[in-house]
Amino acid sequence: MRIDVSAFVGAYPWRRVPGTAPDAVLAAMDRVAIDEAWVSHLPGFFWRDPMEGNRWLREASATHPRLRPVPAIHPGLGGWERELRAAIDGDVPAVRADPTWYALDPRGAEMRTLAGACGEAGILLMLAVRLEDSRQRHPHDGAGELPPWAVRALIRAHPAVRLLVTHADKPFVEEVHFGSTAEESSRISWEIGWIWGPPEEHLATLLETVGVERFVFGTGQPLRLPENAVAKLDLLDIDAATRVAIESGNASSLRRVGTGA
Repeated sequence: MRIDVSAFVGAYPWRRVPGTAPDAVLAAMDRVAIDEAWVSHLPGFFWRDPMEGNRWLREASATHPRLRPVPAIHPGLGGWERELRAAIDGDVPAVRADPTWYALDPRGAEMRTLAGACGEAGILLMLAVRLEDSRQRHPHDGAGELPPWAVRALIRAHPAVRLLVTHADKPFVEEVHFGSTAEESSRISWEIGWIWGPPEEHLATLLETVGVERFVFGTGQPLRLPENAVAKLDLLDIDAATRVAIESGNASSLRRVGTGA
C-alpha cells in the first residue's frame, strides 16, 4: 500500500495548474500506484477564512473514499473549535493550519492554543513550510516560509501534540531535529516530497541520522509531479521494510493514533 500524505484539490490562484480536480488527482494516483491520499483544499490557503473549504473537501472525499480530507483550522477566527470537533468526529487523518498564509504569528498564542487542542484530542496537526520555491512565486504571493523555530515552539505547546511537517528540505529538518529533545523529535513527522534524493543523498542521510520512522511518503501533487516522489525512493539503496515504512507504515500509525481509524 502507498499513502500520499500531501496532496491537494482545487484551483491554484497564481498560475494554471492542470489536474486539480478530484478525478484528475485520482487518475494521477492510479498512474503511480497510490492507494490513498490525504488531501487539502488548495484554494483555501489563500482565502480569508480557509475553513470555508472544509465542507467542499468533505463532500469530495465522500464521493471519492480514497481521498481522505485534511480540513483547515484557522485558530485566529471564530468557530475554529467547532471545525476541529467536526474534523475529529469525521475521522480525518489530520487537520492543518498554515500560519504564514493566515497572517498569524507561527509561535503565537493562537497557534499554540490550537496545538494544545490537537494534543488533547489526539489528532495530528499538519503544517507546510512552503508550497513552491521562492523563484516560482507570483509577486502577489506574499506568504513567507514557515521558520524552523515555529515547529520547535509548537511541539512544546503540549506534551501530546504531534506534528506532520510537509515541504521541508534537509537543512530545515536538521535544524528542528537537532534543536529538539529526543522526546520532542519523536512527535514530529516529515514528508519526503521536498527532500532531495540521489545523487545529493539528502534523504538517505536523513533516514540514517533522524530515523526512518520519522518520514512519510508525500507528493505535493498537483503542484508537483507524483512520479518525482516515487522515483526518489526507487533510486535509494534501502531494504523492503524501510520502503514499506516510508510509503505506508509510518503514515498508517499516525492515522491510527490520531483518529482511531
